[in-house]
Amino acid sequence: MTCYLPQTKGDRQFKGSTFKAPALSRLCPVVAYQTWIDLSGLGSGAVFRSITRWGRLNEDGLNPASIIPLLRSLFDQAGILDADQYSAHSLRRGFANWATSNGWDLKTLMEYVGWKNIQSAMRYVDGADPFNKSRIERMLQI
Repeated sequence: MTCYLPQTKGDRQFKGSTFKAPALSRLCPVVAYQTWIDLSGLGSGAVFRSITRWGRLNEDGLNPASIIPLLRSLFDQAGILDADQYSAHSLRRGFANWATSNGWDLKTLMEYVGWKNIQSAMRYVDGADPFNKSRIERMLQI
């Protein structure tokens, strides 16, 4: 699935950005998106919308400032410890480290996440495992 965002944080020329989401065998973002569109009846406009105090979808998209409190609330409901400590940075960092520990090269990670320069990407990736412990551990399971 390809998603176009008309405005992103790093888009100084206001050209918008295109992001790709793969169809996966489980926890699929494409299926989740299509299910949401089908159930909500949305035909145009913002995908993620604010909700009125009566529980109805607004025409307006979610306010960017409401995303982190919503995320923390969902984490808290899921029983995740220290849910109030999480941020968008935490999610990007967690994904970046998961991807690199599972063999993603930096170029692929940057393309997938949308980072334009290595300096941005490296802020989110922990230092390399000097002994490649994770790969050795996986091989020991065979």
